[in-house]
Formats: sequence, structure tokens, C-alpha cells
Amino acid sequence: MRKLRTIEMKRLSVSEFKEAEKLPLIVVLDDVRSLYNVGSVFRCGDAFRIEAVYLCGITACPPNAEIHKTALGGEDSVAWRYFENTEDAVQQLHHDGYFVYSIEQVEGSMKLQNLYESIALAMKNDAHVVPENPEKSLKSSLETMYRKPRYAVILGNEVKGVKQTVVDMSDGCLEIPQFGTKHSLNVSTTAGIVMWEFCKVLALK
Repeated sequence: MRKLRTIEMKRLSVSEFKEAEKLPLIVVLDDVRSLYNVGSVFRCGDAFRIEAVYLCGITACPPNAEIHKTALGGEDSVAWRYFENTEDAVQQLHHDGYFVYSIEQVEGSMKLQNLYESIALAMKNDAHVVPENPEKSLKSSLETMYRKPRYAVILGNEVKGVKQTVVDMSDGCLEIPQFGTKHSLNVSTTAGIVMWEFCKVLALK
């Protein structure tokens, strides 16, 4: 095996990225204080070609030299929007038809590896999307519906996590299973794990 050269990786230009089909996912940052974390989220968002990053509250916005250090230009390719309050962002997302999930450890949270089932439950309990054919099996119906709905995930502050008021507004909460002593992951690490899981389920090629 040999390492691929940069020219062989079929990387998109920024203009090509903006025109390309996106993973139907928006990442919302709820009072994330670290500019390095913000930049890393943009870099991951570029890698998985998500729709946008919503920056809320104290979360810093581009252009910013510290964000650029970890974003490496991802802040130029990935669309972003600022909201003074995360609650306003969630309200807007619901208005736009998104299923909104907080990434948080709460009572009744669903494990991230069960994302497929979590989406099915959200669809059952909420009328964002109506199945085209209720007679189809759950799996085939979901495969059809995945082409239509869009999703948002909320990542919280490095110390306090996602605000309770924001959790209360969410369609559900997803939790990354952990087996050590900390039960805590860095925001940027969490972002990469979550985006990859959505990418697998939604099958962006």
C-alpha cells in the first residue's frame, strides 16, 4: 500500500463544496467557549459535508485567527449562522422542519449506536415527515424517508453541557456510550463521532 497524493484525493474546491449535495445535518454549538473546538467542528463539518454550523451565545464566529488554526479553511466552506440565544436557533430549526437532538446525558437518552431507531421514534412521535406508504416495513419506510427529513444536533458548553431549556425543546437526546472514569468527551471529539454516525445512517456517498 502507498499513501495517496493530495491530487489523488478528489478534494472539492470551496465553490464546488457549496454547490454539492450536503449531509442533511446542522451542528448547533450552545455556548461553546473554546475557539479551537469551534474550529475543529468546522473542519469536521467540511469533512462530512454537512449543511451548516449554527453558533449560539458566547460561541465565537469567523473570521477569527484562533478558529482558523483548527478549522484550516473549513469555516470558509461550511455555511454558518449566529444566534444570540440557542433557544432561538432550535425554534428556527423546528420551523424549518428539522428533527433536533441534544447530545447530552439525560434520563431516557438514546445511545448513539441506536440512531436508526431514535430517528424512527422521533418520526413516530412528531409529524415532521409523513410516510409515503404506511404499509411498508419500518426499514423500507425509513430508507424512503431518509431522503427527505433533515436533522440538527446540539453540542453544549465544555463545562455545563447543553442548557436544560434547550434539552427541553429537543425532539430527543443522544448519548455516546462511555466505559471509563470520566464519562466526558471534548466537544470536538464528540462532534466527529456524531457526524460520522449520521453520515453512516444517512449514507451520503
